Amino acid sequence: MITSVDVAQAAARTKGLARTTPILAGDPGTVAGQVWFKCEFMQHTGTFKARGALNRILASRERGELRPDVGVVVASGGNAGLANAYAAAQVGVPATVFVPETAPAVKVQKLKAIGATVVQAGAEYAVAYQAAVAYAAETGAVYCHAYDHPEIAAGAGTVGSELLAQLPGVDTILVAVGGGGLMAGIAAAVEGSAKVVAVEPATAPTLHAALAAGKPVDVAVSGVAADSLGARRIGEIGYSVAVRTGVESVLVRDADIIAARSALWNGYRMVVEHGAAAAYAALAAGSYAPQPGEKVAVILCGSNTDPATL
Repeated sequence: MITSVDVAQAAARTKGLARTTPILAGDPGTVAGQVWFKCEFMQHTGTFKARGALNRILASRERGELRPDVGVVVASGGNAGLANAYAAAQVGVPATVFVPETAPAVKVQKLKAIGATVVQAGAEYAVAYQAAVAYAAETGAVYCHAYDHPEIAAGAGTVGSELLAQLPGVDTILVAVGGGGLMAGIAAAVEGSAKVVAVEPATAPTLHAALAAGKPVDVAVSGVAADSLGARRIGEIGYSVAVRTGVESVLVRDADIIAARSALWNGYRMVVEHGAAAAYAALAAGSYAPQPGEKVAVILCGSNTDPATL
């Protein structure tokens, strides 16, 4: 469980290392109500995940847990791997990233370019995850979970506290959900100040299914946003914060995500990945309908995508 106090501590800890990303007012008349975009896709490594990675690694160093010889370890061939490799480099410690044997060569190359040691293990993420956990136990490296860790989620939540300062009086924040770390952090940061709406692909409804079941449950995952919103189960932190703060969940179709991503490019020249476009799809397709005068912010959380597909 995390609160706004944890987020405030993360903001102080990562100040000067994480970028303050801008907000942009949406063009009038394009969607219902007043909308602003939080351009978190401009963060280091192209996603919000650099915030949580920096907070986790710096907090570990404060406690004396971070060893300069082994540093950190993470299982992820995607955004979390890139973020933690970047954060480790900023702190001056090594990063080992376990990825499935099927990880795209371009992602492996990116990780190595940042300075990470890449270990390919197994055909699926679950095998790479188990290998990374075992490596942490054997070596003493700090394990950095992709989303379900208090310091990771609190670091991600600085997106929310930053937004409150940039857009006073914001009523509602739309944020895409996979494992739930970003949603949990933002919901904790703005608790009592703004409403959070979780937007999920209908083909990967982790929070939606958990709220219906009364607990985190496994879901089948597919669709255009599965590369970044592909968690099979909402994290315990994400679920608990969502229940505590009353986070709403809405679902969007793949066709709406694709259309929203194209609209962000055509209307604003913003290149975002499908997972980030999902949050805007809720507005553009009408899955979330603002009340008259409601001030809505959309978190555009990542840009690690192929521009040629726009």
